[in-house]
Amino acid sequence: MRKLIPLVSLAALAACTVGPNYEGPKSAGAVAAPAAFARAGQTSTAQPVVADWWRGLNDAALDALVERALKDNPSIAVAEARLRQARSALRLDKANGLPNANVQGTYLRAELPNGGLTGGTADGGTQGIDFYNVGFDASWEIDLFGGQKRRVEAARAGVGAAEAQVADAQVSLTAEVASAYVNLRDRQRRLELGRATAETRRRILALTEQRFRAGTASQLDVERIRGLVVESDAAIVPIDAERDAYLNALAVLVGEAPGTLDAELSAPRPVPLPPARVDVGDPAQLLERRPDVRAAERVLAQRTAQIGLTKAAAMPRISFLGLIGIGGTKPGDLFDLGNLAGIAVPRLQWNALDFGRNGARLGQAEGQRDEAAAQYRGAVLTALRDAEDALSRYAARRASVAAAARSKATADRAAALMQQRYRAGVATLIDTLDAERQRTAAEQSVVQATAVMTADYVALQKALGLGWRT
Repeated sequence: MRKLIPLVSLAALAACTVGPNYEGPKSAGAVAAPAAFARAGQTSTAQPVVADWWRGLNDAALDALVERALKDNPSIAVAEARLRQARSALRLDKANGLPNANVQGTYLRAELPNGGLTGGTADGGTQGIDFYNVGFDASWEIDLFGGQKRRVEAARAGVGAAEAQVADAQVSLTAEVASAYVNLRDRQRRLELGRATAETRRRILALTEQRFRAGTASQLDVERIRGLVVESDAAIVPIDAERDAYLNALAVLVGEAPGTLDAELSAPRPVPLPPARVDVGDPAQLLERRPDVRAAERVLAQRTAQIGLTKAAAMPRISFLGLIGIGGTKPGDLFDLGNLAGIAVPRLQWNALDFGRNGARLGQAEGQRDEAAAQYRGAVLTALRDAEDALSRYAARRASVAAAARSKATADRAAALMQQRYRAGVATLIDTLDAERQRTAAEQSVVQATAVMTADYVALQKALGLGWRT
């Protein structure tokens, strides 16, 4: 019974875990108290689908680009490599809490002076001796104050943070691909309309020059129209450069060299339109969903566990070392159990006088925990602000597209009426071409407003933390 008392005492000590137990961030509930976003607009509070939000744009080319990017983009590969490192670190910390055993074999050959072994007088010769040994040693440190438990807890939180960072990289990447694709289609369409406008102005210039030669137009009229032609040609140049830049950006995002996608994406296509209804959920769901918020929460958990790890380092440590070996001066001695030797060594370590070193380390760990708590709260507030801002912008862009569409409808009607008047002989061709130019300009405004609205839809999906895959 007396022999059991020390073991029971050790077991009771091993059940003690120093340091604060992590109970989650205290500020999340208060910050996310509103039941719905203040500026939801034409949206639904239903829970959105986390992955594949871009499929709501109904563009097969975009779907393919996003899938390629998620597979081959270097930023995703970097995040996944860090996740593998974190998981390996967790496995290592778990294994470090188990006994450590080593097997070793030794052969020693020594040449000693004659008499050196027996204490006699050396005669100038040497005497050889062989030594053979096989054995193993084992060591184990008892986790008296939960230091190892806190180390594993911190490593597990690190894995959670790395997983969230992979998801955050996916969110950012899908938004970047969609944004670049929308801008590409916008520039392609604006190039078409810009060239059409330039061609219309050239036709107006040719007619004005004819009128000038006939004496029915002034040189000022000719120069004014010629200036508009030059202006149209100049406006095309930066748009053309921007189109090439977005082609290069998309190639790099999918893990290819710039120029690789030129042939694949050279044919213009309409700017994709967002769905009629956008599901945004509520703030509490947002905080559970956004990877950057989840990563910040896991870092807070990791820093909290490291406080306990630091406290445990200041406590006494008990470890056991065991050695078992068999051997002798002949190989046959390795099989003679009479040559078996063993030793068991308990060891107590306690840095009782460290002159405040561990206290300083503890203060550092607590400061890191407080820093992580502040960063988490900042991440929460940033997430809510991003969502509110994105919702507000998206609602405003929808109104802008509607206004541009009404303006285009007016320009379409005016161009159609001018065509009728021209065919009836009561309007000139120049007036008809000018009305067509105004119609093209109105269409350009619609295309640009639509692209901005879709880009804001993409930004909204990113702000909602969508686009990652479990």
